[in-house]
Amino acid sequence: MALMKAADLLLLLILTLISLAAAEIRSTEIRSDDRPIIPFDEFGFTHRGRLELNVSRISLSPAPSDSELAKVGFFLCTRDSWLHVLQQLEEGDISCTLDSELVKRVFTFDKLQGDKSSINTVFSETDANQYALVLANCLQNPQRPLKISMDVRSAMYNLEGKSGQRDFLSAGRTVLPRVYFLFFLIYFVISGVWISVLYKKRLTVYKIHFFMLTVVLLKGLNLLCEAEDKSYIKRTGTAHGWDVLFYMFSFLKGIMLFTLIVLIGTGWSFLKPYLQDKEKKVLMIVIPLQVVANIAQVVIDEMGPFDKEWVTWRQVFLLVDVICCCAVLFPIVWSIKNLREAARTDGKAAVNLMKLTLFRQYYIVVICYIYFTRVVVYALETITSYKYMWTSVVAAELATLAFYVFTGYKFRPEAHNPYFMVDDDEEEAAAEALKLEDEFEL
Repeated sequence: MALMKAADLLLLLILTLISLAAAEIRSTEIRSDDRPIIPFDEFGFTHRGRLELNVSRISLSPAPSDSELAKVGFFLCTRDSWLHVLQQLEEGDISCTLDSELVKRVFTFDKLQGDKSSINTVFSETDANQYALVLANCLQNPQRPLKISMDVRSAMYNLEGKSGQRDFLSAGRTVLPRVYFLFFLIYFVISGVWISVLYKKRLTVYKIHFFMLTVVLLKGLNLLCEAEDKSYIKRTGTAHGWDVLFYMFSFLKGIMLFTLIVLIGTGWSFLKPYLQDKEKKVLMIVIPLQVVANIAQVVIDEMGPFDKEWVTWRQVFLLVDVICCCAVLFPIVWSIKNLREAARTDGKAAVNLMKLTLFRQYYIVVICYIYFTRVVVYALETITSYKYMWTSVVAAELATLAFYVFTGYKFRPEAHNPYFMVDDDEEEAAAEALKLEDEFEL
């Protein structure tokens, strides 16, 4: 019974985490699995939802009796319903998840026909909601638990229009191809504007400015590949190779973005032509961690929540991402500290104070960007109705766009950048303002 409770709580955790996963046609191999609950994909159905379930090479060990087979089967369940099912199990109202009237049985193994090794069924869902496909195994004898082996192919989709065209994207995410393509066009325009700026200001362009252009181009290509990836999944249920390009550009974009934040934070190129040893160490930490984070993301997307290691990889990804976000803040803090010290010693208080103001603003913006994309966006995904899941994607992309625009504007190539050159008349006012810097705490 304790094992059942642990599995039920694990399912609740997984249902919370898999909202990011793209629903599609998925093939899964299960071998000698004795878990009481095995989750598959989650999908938002409309009033014309369909689930095609094809299971083959079914092997149950030890072989149960025909009456016991009714305690093994697939069902659909919403998150809210699952909370009530947990309560029913806790209070002893039911002994098996499949006995609850709050779940929708798709197929139980007592209905196996013929050789009893395959299932082919189509389940129609007319109640619009977000459901998770789950396999329940209630034959949990402590001495000899039932071990299940089988190949599962699941396809969940909604029918659209009079023609009944299949839409393999979950309700609330069906507009994502257009959203991603729209943001790709925006980044395409921004790239053109930035190239124009670099050409006009070519005498004051630093290497960091070309690095910024590379990051913007990679972000645009990443969005284009994601738009095509979601478009093919929407029509066919599979990505047709676009997911490979998406992962590749996502990998490059992630590494380049974090590297850019570190380089800007150290003042490389436009303040100094070199990196100190401690700044190089930050890069040597951030880049490998980004490699691990991207590998974890690929494994999470391709493995699916049914796998025993899925939650572990998810935790690895979140941990690595948090470490990267914290690591990139150190160079900015070091630059702020150095500028504050320089403003008191080299006689150029106004110039260094303006530089300090810039880096302090950038530090705050980086923190806001990280907090919004990691915390606020996740909160939106959790509390938003499944019909409007696209809003969290739009929020994340708008935050990223705002961060890119701020970075480009503040660190643009400029011969007389107000942050880097200040008139002598402002020296006295700056020196007075510098006294207030002692009260500034990060």
